[in-house]
Amino acid sequence: MKKKGRDLLTAFRKTFLTLQNPTPQIKMDASSERYSYNPVLRWNPQVEDYFIKAYGSLHFAQISEALTRPSCYSCIRVNTLKSTSDAVIEKLQEIMKQSGSKNVVEDINTKETKASNIIDSDMAEKQSSLQNGPISKCQIPGLEYVVFVKGSGPHAIDYGYAPGKPPKEVLVSRKCAEAVLRGAQVYVPGVMACSSHVEEGDLVAVSVAVEQPISDGGWGLGITRGTVLQGLQTDPYYFERNGLFIGQGTTMLSRAGIFRASQGIAVDMKNRVFNLPSFHDVLEGEIFLQNLPSIVTAHALDPQKGERVLDMCAAPGGKTTAIAMLMKGEGEVIAADRSHNKVMDIQKLAAEMGLTCITAYKLDALKAVCKRNGSSDMTTLCYNKDNNDVIQRSELRSLENGGSSTTIVGSNVDTACKENVSNEKPNERTYVSKADIRKNMRRMRNGPGRNQSLGGRVENSKGFLPNSFDRVLLDAPCSALGLRPRLFGGEETIETLRNHGKYQRRMFDQAVQLVHPGGVLVYSTCTINPGENEALVRYALDTYKFLSLAPQGYPCITTIMLLKNLHPRIGGPGLVGSCEFPDGYIEEWLRPGEEELVQRFDPSSPLDTIGFFIAKFVVGSKDT
Repeated sequence: MKKKGRDLLTAFRKTFLTLQNPTPQIKMDASSERYSYNPVLRWNPQVEDYFIKAYGSLHFAQISEALTRPSCYSCIRVNTLKSTSDAVIEKLQEIMKQSGSKNVVEDINTKETKASNIIDSDMAEKQSSLQNGPISKCQIPGLEYVVFVKGSGPHAIDYGYAPGKPPKEVLVSRKCAEAVLRGAQVYVPGVMACSSHVEEGDLVAVSVAVEQPISDGGWGLGITRGTVLQGLQTDPYYFERNGLFIGQGTTMLSRAGIFRASQGIAVDMKNRVFNLPSFHDVLEGEIFLQNLPSIVTAHALDPQKGERVLDMCAAPGGKTTAIAMLMKGEGEVIAADRSHNKVMDIQKLAAEMGLTCITAYKLDALKAVCKRNGSSDMTTLCYNKDNNDVIQRSELRSLENGGSSTTIVGSNVDTACKENVSNEKPNERTYVSKADIRKNMRRMRNGPGRNQSLGGRVENSKGFLPNSFDRVLLDAPCSALGLRPRLFGGEETIETLRNHGKYQRRMFDQAVQLVHPGGVLVYSTCTINPGENEALVRYALDTYKFLSLAPQGYPCITTIMLLKNLHPRIGGPGLVGSCEFPDGYIEEWLRPGEEELVQRFDPSSPLDTIGFFIAKFVVGSKDT
């Protein structure tokens, strides 16, 4: 029976292998090598040495190469409260056919495969037929609501080069190029330089400006915005652009218009090195574009109906809504983020998906724990930073229920503050500085500032009481070195990587206080840095003796009848051992036996995902 389980799991993992497109072997001449996409990811030398110690030279080279390319498929999470995977697949097929997408192939229901003797034959036939098309349903048990859409690439593009007559060219920033490789257009702010005499409607080659080493030991572009490109070796940055051409498009503005305008599309991309279908404004409320490891993170948390769950760093709300979906909308999901606009985004996404159990607050994760004030039964907040003329009073009991508060809107903030803040001295006058008066006058004259640019109000939380949640997810801000495509990695140094780890430990110290004994805490990042992953786990286990790592799934499936009760574990093991730095500091990672209790997603693996890490902790009795 165990053998059948292993065979079945192998078949499930083949789902991802069928999505991958092998890189075509193209014979290139000298000009083709220049006008191609073959980037080399540059790292800080010390960081590169550190990663080589962690992964080995060959493996890290494979990871670096994988990071420079997008995944070969888009991963869509279906909102099962509004639709089904089959219904979404049908709608997406119709949309792609109407748009004339190149990814559309033969009807996906025409191909049959032999059914497994374990799974019902009719269902197996339907699932395998879906898997063979450009749009396929995930075959991993528990993830049937996930849909994959195949992309393609890398493609060889003829840019129309002729000896002595290079094509017209638009040079874009690295950030712009990374977005284009994911399917975006070239927008005006992303254009760095352009050939002369470019007019609206011209066909141009699009290349990338990537940071290069400079004399002081740092990194720089060596080119200023507005530079005229001639496509000759006398051009600044000519040789560095070799192998950094990401596609061909039609200009929507002239050269003068591109550098005069402040927004809008500069180049409409027609031929791309990688073709990934766009899902902007498609089936809003029914689907959400999300990386596979992020979906698995919600399953690792394993939220149950009726529980109280906290997502500490929730923006943009993907994991929050995934958690609420797994709870079938029954329970309380608290989403917190320190950005006003991002909290607005979470609220909007929850409303689109019809998830009324989600409440979003503005809150810094480093201040997530609210301490009881023994001398007062009420906590009063006079707030006039992000919500003008708004005063909030929050009873201590309301903090226990997620920091909800009663909002009082008044026309005179100063008067209200006098009445509500000065409890001890009722007759004391509240001083308002001239600087505050000038700030308010500027705000009235100039309109809402950056923190209010989306309009509307968000509720602010003073934090939550210790032991007040059943489950907490800490998807910590990190170096993001697992995100792809990535064209440059040199911005991170050993020092900045260590600082990320220190910052995450402070957040973890807050998170661990909020989970009651018997609860669950899940920690995740989107980086390949062991210092932010395995080293954090080591810190957690050594610091908090009541924490223990918990299994996240069962890689060996013994019977199909158990599949409904299992949670998918598709990531690989963590890193065991330690690393000693030149300054003598030793970074401890996992110990033997712990590596299989975490999930590490390798961008160079057959799953073709972003780099990601998940650790799940069970909270024991805090008294001991």
